[in-house]
Amino acid sequence: MTETVSYVGKDLEAMSFAENYHRWLLEVFRPYLGTRVVEVGAGTGAMSELLLESEIESLALVEPSKEMFRLLCERTATHDVSTKVVTYNNVFASVAEAIKADLNPDSVIYVNVLEHIENDEAELKIIRDVLPIGGRAFVFVPALAWLYGSLDNQIGHFRRYTKKELENKCRRAGFRIIASRYFDVVGMLPWWVKYCLFRSTKMESGAVEFYDRMIVPVVKHVELTITPPIGKNVLLIAEKSE
Repeated sequence: MTETVSYVGKDLEAMSFAENYHRWLLEVFRPYLGTRVVEVGAGTGAMSELLLESEIESLALVEPSKEMFRLLCERTATHDVSTKVVTYNNVFASVAEAIKADLNPDSVIYVNVLEHIENDEAELKIIRDVLPIGGRAFVFVPALAWLYGSLDNQIGHFRRYTKKELENKCRRAGFRIIASRYFDVVGMLPWWVKYCLFRSTKMESGAVEFYDRMIVPVVKHVELTITPPIGKNVLLIAEKSE
């Protein structure tokens, strides 16, 4: 089933080139991940490809941009796996009921998506309504208002979060927090210099590839051992308990 929506988008943070970064995220998610997964804001499928390497029953991919949706479908169609893949060219609020009825998902992933939604608490309640008791939400967002820079504004971020703020919003939406942490402390400085100090509005794929290849493996090793007290992003896993 495919739904369409009139929306033109971009692969906003050039993150399709950041395979190590996405593998790091998924490594943190995986112990809590179920088998009927929804990825909202799937983009061109960087995370989707990695999810299809896992032994999951179904994967619903939701992406509102027509151009990115076309690339997403092309990318995921090449995978010869037993996982049922269903794609939706729409926003999650418009297809949530259909996904719930057709796939009964137990995991919903939002990576660099919630900050683009003006009423984020309403969105979190939609996620909760889709999930069964024990179902989980996986949320990854940009952190710290003082890091809000020119790129945040350029690509339509309504906010950057503190860990406490995101936790409180999830609790008010009816979730129990399982895990919550700051993520990528090293990325704070280059982000602040480029987007707060020099006010750049671009994220070059070459810079992303360099950081992903040379820096991420080191930072990942450190942060899997020592959780940083601050970071460029917040990662949260929450469960619907009742």
